[in-house]
Amino acid sequence: MPMIQVKLIEGVFTVAQKREMVRKLTDAMVSIEGENMRPVTWVIIEEVASGDWGIGGKPMTAADVKELAAGKPTGCGPEPAVTPGRCA
Repeated sequence: MPMIQVKLIEGVFTVAQKREMVRKLTDAMVSIEGENMRPVTWVIIEEVASGDWGIGGKPMTAADVKELAAGKPTGCGPEPAVTPGRCA
């Protein structure tokens, strides 16, 4: 039985988006392992509290992820940016 674990920062994705992830990840596994495995393919989505996820020693928040998705660098306050890029 395959099990796919996905960890996300809480507050970034909607319920509908998480359902779509479950469906698409299941479809991807079934395309490899065969349709008979669909009923036993598990997808678990775990959400981590905003700010409890660190990258490069810096906490990452839901707001940071939304800025990244919009193409903006994050962490443009007094701290260095979490991701490469320049702050305006």
